[in-house]
Amino acid sequence: MDKSWDLIIIGGGPAGSTAARYASSAGIKTLVLDRSKEIGHPLQCGELIPSNRQLEELCPNVPDISDLIQLSSSAISRTTDRLDLVTPSGKKLSYPFEGQILNRPVHDDEIAKLAIKEGAIFHKNSTVIDIIGNRVFLETGDFFEGKVIIGAGGPHDPLARKFWNTNLTTVPVSFFLLEGEFNNNVEIHFGSMAPGGYAWVIPKDGGANIGVGIQPKFSNKYSIKDKANAFVSQFPGKIVYRGGGVIPISGPVKTMVKENYLLVGDSAGTVFPSNGAGISLAMISGRLAGQSVSEHIKYGTSLLSYQYNWDKQVGDNMKYSKRSFTLGKSLFYAPDWSINLGFNNLTKPLLWRAITCQPMFGLF
Repeated sequence: MDKSWDLIIIGGGPAGSTAARYASSAGIKTLVLDRSKEIGHPLQCGELIPSNRQLEELCPNVPDISDLIQLSSSAISRTTDRLDLVTPSGKKLSYPFEGQILNRPVHDDEIAKLAIKEGAIFHKNSTVIDIIGNRVFLETGDFFEGKVIIGAGGPHDPLARKFWNTNLTTVPVSFFLLEGEFNNNVEIHFGSMAPGGYAWVIPKDGGANIGVGIQPKFSNKYSIKDKANAFVSQFPGKIVYRGGGVIPISGPVKTMVKENYLLVGDSAGTVFPSNGAGISLAMISGRLAGQSVSEHIKYGTSLLSYQYNWDKQVGDNMKYSKRSFTLGKSLFYAPDWSINLGFNNLTKPLLWRAITCQPMFGLF
């Protein structure tokens, strides 16, 4: 394999593969290094994303969403048109919401194949241990050189860890895939079953993705495993998979570009704090990074265009999400009775605006 590349991307998830796709389509010689043996494994999330139409409504400044997000029928397990917020007492506030529940491994593999089709090379089973200058060193002792290096390796990305000292605030999550019959609504549960976060029930074809995300400082010494086991035990069905991970909830890093280094996706903190959604944002940041790198290598334009365009396309949504997250922190340690009272028809529109990253009172 060649040692020298225009672009090296650490991580082949949605952010890294999307960056590779758009850079390669512009003729940029791109190498993706992924530590997994298979792209998309292991599964680490709830697998829910908005439909393209819903995303266009939520993030109106993001162009060409239909080009960015291309899903085959095999990548979609199920669709939904309702989302319920559920209190500890079981009361539900129901909202219309067009969502797609993914077969996440298939989804990630398809994004990688789009990049490969454009000419990107994927080097799997490759763990990056260091980055020095323009060289990326692997656990095997091998190394590659890149004019530009993108960190797309998630919250513990090696590029971010070495050069950013990001110290992102993260929420541990634990989830299960169950076989069984579930209705078509996505459910988000709040209260003591998920202190500092929320629990979810996301229906899939023939089952559901059920999980919990908590902030340990609010958990009264209960572990994420304890909380997840207690929550999933409420639902009938055979457990066929258990997974986990962490979600950054502190918002994006202050600067996503340092010299010839860029961060995308979870490594840059591109997750909405008020709802934990990150897959679509990872792809948006990946596209912008890939486009910026191609312009930089071909025409010498500044890599800072990546962050400028990110702020232009989703900066307002992120600002509203962070603001809602800050205002809603009282929910994280409120007793269950308080949450039961606080979720009502008067607060229903405010809660929805917070979750969908809109200005709370219709103001900028």
